[in-house]
Amino acid sequence: MAAPTLLVVEDEDLLQDVLVIGLADSGFEVALAKNGRQAISMLENDPSAFNAVVTDVRLPGGTDGWAVARRARELVSDMPILYITGDNEHSWSLNGVPESVMLPKPFAVSQLHMAVSTLIASSSLRRP
Repeated sequence: MAAPTLLVVEDEDLLQDVLVIGLADSGFEVALAKNGRQAISMLENDPSAFNAVVTDVRLPGGTDGWAVARRARELVSDMPILYITGDNEHSWSLNGVPESVMLPKPFAVSQLHMAVSTLIASSSLRRP
């Protein structure tokens, strides 16, 4: 069975490295987008390529993580969404897509792995 592929959206270089290496070491394939526009373009190009989206909320360029998640769900209605943020937890209930998860920064890679794995498993159970 192929490893699940995650679209990771993060603009901070140091955190990008931690996320990509940590998730790859946990058995995931990782596609990295450095801003919201790039992430949406990748999703629109081939939405079925991704098993889940892990996105920072605050991103440069005018397209935030909330918008990335909404577009992902427009393309794939049950796409697992994990938001990561250092300061937007209070906005999740207003802006987050249903059945998404918020993981506040800082977090351990093991927490990220567990959250993503749980989301993917839950999504698989909901599919007919």
